Amino acid sequence: MRKEYTEYPFDWALHSLFTNAAKAINGTPKEYDRIMSRIGDMKELADFVFGHGDPGALFMKGFSQYTEAITTAHAKGRKLAFTTFCQSPAIFWAMDIVPIVLEPMTVLGNLVRKGGTAEFMDFCVEAGFTETSCSSQRGALGAYLKGLAEKPDFVAIDTGGICDTNANSFTFAASYLDIPFYQINYPPTLTDQRAADYHRADYRNFIKFLEAQTGNKLDEDKLRAVMQEIEVQDDLICEIQELQRLKPNPVPVIFNLFIYALRFTMAGMEPCTTMLRACLEAAKKNAAKGVSGLSSRDEKTRALFVYIDHYATNIPLWTFMDQMGIAHLGCILTKYYQDKVFYSNGDGYHLDTADLDSMIDALAEQNSRLPMVKQIRGPYDAPDMWLEEAMYLKDSMNADFAVYSGTPGCRNTWGMLKLLAKKLEDAGLPTLIINADAFDERVESWEATRHRFEEFLELRRLI
Repeated sequence: MRKEYTEYPFDWALHSLFTNAAKAINGTPKEYDRIMSRIGDMKELADFVFGHGDPGALFMKGFSQYTEAITTAHAKGRKLAFTTFCQSPAIFWAMDIVPIVLEPMTVLGNLVRKGGTAEFMDFCVEAGFTETSCSSQRGALGAYLKGLAEKPDFVAIDTGGICDTNANSFTFAASYLDIPFYQINYPPTLTDQRAADYHRADYRNFIKFLEAQTGNKLDEDKLRAVMQEIEVQDDLICEIQELQRLKPNPVPVIFNLFIYALRFTMAGMEPCTTMLRACLEAAKKNAAKGVSGLSSRDEKTRALFVYIDHYATNIPLWTFMDQMGIAHLGCILTKYYQDKVFYSNGDGYHLDTADLDSMIDALAEQNSRLPMVKQIRGPYDAPDMWLEEAMYLKDSMNADFAVYSGTPGCRNTWGMLKLLAKKLEDAGLPTLIINADAFDERVESWEATRHRFEEFLELRRLI
């Protein structure tokens, strides 16, 4: 690894960038330009994010607070837990544990660092981990394996049986860092009684593990407060997603990133709620005027991302879509299956906070419906799985085309992707498969990806 990559801790550097960027918006234009000159690799991102007003400023502030919690946890006597985006952080915050969610940390590193997180990915290989594993974990993981961030105290994840490369990343981390490890498992079904009983029992064992690691019992009142905050957040997200169904879509393209980035890291915490409320208000204003959330206010076509987004430096996917007049209808990372949301069709979770048992059951239900866990826990065309979701969203959100973006390590999805794409094409939905790595531009540069995207739009006469 190059020496300059080891000069500053990875987590501290992210905290410094987001903190200074969050402060910049409160200054004069001259002060803003001066600060941006010191963090030049982030200027394009900052201009686009802050161009969306309060939601953008609150997004920056939220990640400043999140990275501060990570970098100061040990000094404040708190534990740090390595975890994944498809594990709700609610239980961690309720037990005063700070979750290090690897995938959003990789995304943050990619978006604001000129070289992304490529050197950290390479260090994972130097340390003995496979380069064919998912890059969404390896980007941030390499920094932790190298000792360039606060060391986590234990690993607590929930990807067993869902994504082997995801789970293997955390297994390797636990072994390499010599820290305790717990993994929630999932049966291949979702709504039958046997699966529900399994989830509940497994989640209770998970809580026992957390209690053993922290030395503290789960506080019922604190858990209830976190879950009640999540319920507020759920209501806000459901309203935003209902607005996305309108033509034109009044929700700006970047709001999808805002929603899932803070939902995966600060679910149940006030910064996430405040930002979501600002996003909803901005979208409502656009809807009241009957205009698109795009900067041009001119919606030309509507894209449904059936997996994840693309995370090259300076958020080029979102600026590209905004410039091209493409409304973003979200991806699986924005689909949480609340019982109130329009696409849950009776399969959503309900947050019952009546007593401790009902809250634990509700958390288990929520976890079992999180992105990726819900869609690819079994065959793509089985009930409640990937195809069923994509087909329903195609019609209910008036999508004009679908996009698959992932990584070479997404073996669960690549094994069924061509089948999914054919079904969508047969149903009249043009489908673009991006053969790049969403987190590593060395596989295919953003410029090449953009060219393929533009060619697809032209050939399919979508714009």
